[in-house]
Amino acid sequence: MPAVNSQPRRARSGNRRDEAARLAVLHAADDLLVEHGFGALTVEAIARRAGVAKQTIYRWWPSKVEILLDTLIEDSEKRLPVPTELPTADSIRAYLRDFAHFLAEDPAGKCLLTLLAEAQHDAGTAARFHERYLEPRQIAEREMLTRAAEAGEVSPVLDPEATMDALFGPIVYCALTGTAVPKNLVDTLVDKLLRPRG
Repeated sequence: MPAVNSQPRRARSGNRRDEAARLAVLHAADDLLVEHGFGALTVEAIARRAGVAKQTIYRWWPSKVEILLDTLIEDSEKRLPVPTELPTADSIRAYLRDFAHFLAEDPAGKCLLTLLAEAQHDAGTAARFHERYLEPRQIAEREMLTRAAEAGEVSPVLDPEATMDALFGPIVYCALTGTAVPKNLVDTLVDKLLRPRG
């Protein structure tokens, strides 16, 4: 019986070690990006900071862009989830405020802005960024808006895709230019573009 049980224990331990190493790589990439920027970010530096072999990183990720995408996806799911309950004007307003804070204050927001900027210069990065992060998130956000409209909570002036672009665009622009989001910007966007009920 001990011999039979020993293999599952080793497998579980290996899985835990793999997960710990994976998280260490993601956190190292995030930290190094904030400290040194995208240009100075290398797989070698990530490996040193994470305490893993460079070969381990290349076995799991083909490039630093893919590492940053995994970091962004995981951190966004934890710290900036798209609301799944019945959306209201107030919950959409809160989500936009959380998004502005995410871009300005969260290290993962720096990751998003970095990938957005890098996508302007590299077609491969643009394709992967859109496929893995932007498109799934935009689908969820449009669904949020559509459900709010169908429930009569909001009456968008534009179609769902244009509405989301108009809501998020000014916030992203502020973040990209390093300026603070004006105090009443989110309220103005929601009131003018969504025309909340009541």
